[in-house]
Amino acid sequence: MRRISALARVCALAVAVPLSAGVASVANAQGGAAVNQEASNKVSGGGITLAGWMGIVDAAEAGRGLKITDAKLVGMGPGIHVTTGPASTYWNPANKGAGDYMVKATFNEAEYMGLNDHPHPYGIVIAGKNMDSPKPEFLYCAAYGNGNFIVRGFSSTAQPRGTFSMTTGRAGDPNAAVNKAEAKGKPVKQEIAMWVKGDKIGCTINGTEVASYNKSDVIGDGKLTSTDGVWGIRFAHNTDAHVSGLAMSKP
Repeated sequence: MRRISALARVCALAVAVPLSAGVASVANAQGGAAVNQEASNKVSGGGITLAGWMGIVDAAEAGRGLKITDAKLVGMGPGIHVTTGPASTYWNPANKGAGDYMVKATFNEAEYMGLNDHPHPYGIVIAGKNMDSPKPEFLYCAAYGNGNFIVRGFSSTAQPRGTFSMTTGRAGDPNAAVNKAEAKGKPVKQEIAMWVKGDKIGCTINGTEVASYNKSDVIGDGKLTSTDGVWGIRFAHNTDAHVSGLAMSKP
């Protein structure tokens, strides 16, 4: 049986963040109000300048002509700074996890919703395969600055959009462990870890396990082929944050 902290299980085909460049309404996780899906902007001077790192934009973003050069990843101080642009996933092919492992980093959003009009998430990616193909495979756990988190995967066999969700809906699920920004423009910081141990896979945010699953819940048709693979980071569209302490260890 899959276990999840303070969550109801909904295995539905959903997207973690709004991907449409048009205007549509979704439920705002902070109060349930409808919000507009703003278009993905192009970041001036975009691209990847950190040696060894690669990136892709979501298929829906690519379908609108956006590229990874419309977002930006740079090395900054002891960490990585990301500004999007289109929703983007980044990894270094040398960074791989197999068996039992944990990938953890701290994400510092200096200005909450500084580039968008509603909360957008960022987080850890694991189990990546065929990452630079039109149908990559990976699982991620990401936090929003409004106290919500989301666990979502990309699969070459998932329909209709190549994704599967382990949490409920586009705005994620609330959890008291996820930090909340005081207001728009204020800083918020999240420590996010994804881990694989034995027959379990899960996500820990700010030291608290927010979700865990049996491997059988995330492996299979329309989901992952295994929990081994490259690891990295993911940012929703129009988001800006600094990543520090990104590393793999044993759980």
